[in-house]
Amino acid sequence: MAADKQDPIDLFAEWFAEAKASPLRDPTAMALATVSKDMMPSVRMVLMKQFDHEGLVFYTNLTSTKAQHLKDNPQASVCFHWEPLRRQVRVSGKFEAVTLDEADAYFASRPRESQLGAWASLQSQPMKSREEFEQRLADVTRKYEGQEVPRPAHWSGFRMVPTRVEFWMDRPFRLHDRWVYQRADAQQPWQTQLLYP
Repeated sequence: MAADKQDPIDLFAEWFAEAKASPLRDPTAMALATVSKDMMPSVRMVLMKQFDHEGLVFYTNLTSTKAQHLKDNPQASVCFHWEPLRRQVRVSGKFEAVTLDEADAYFASRPRESQLGAWASLQSQPMKSREEFEQRLADVTRKYEGQEVPRPAHWSGFRMVPTRVEFWMDRPFRLHDRWVYQRADAQQPWQTQLLYP
């Protein structure tokens, strides 16, 4: 067990490297749980695009349900489940917007088809038919033919600044290893506590 590390991001980096080397299809997949203005919880899978000691980053359409939830209530949680390793990591904290430069740089690194899709999709809004979406995609494809696709103003990213990171590792007979790192805010040192499974 590695609960003796002073910073949970160092341990997360080790576990993430092992997850990438495992048979997992996508170790960046994380369940994002948010809460609406009227306190209705919502959870969905998103992809973590980067992490460091500043936090975990994902990108989305800013008109999406999850983006609206994070604007109304930036406190949220994510969960990674790396089944081949029999491990889970839960992270809670406050989300903040990434910088425009970060959003531009990541958007520029995406496949062109994904860039065009960001313009064509009215994410989370009702759609009459698949054909309607395909027509919107055809329209933006023609619009940006022969030129770079700029990042839409309605597309950007969020960074979770973690205040709680819990590591869980499977052991036989439900005698698991479980420990948590907590801090009041990003300026405070991490405190570690073992938990009963």
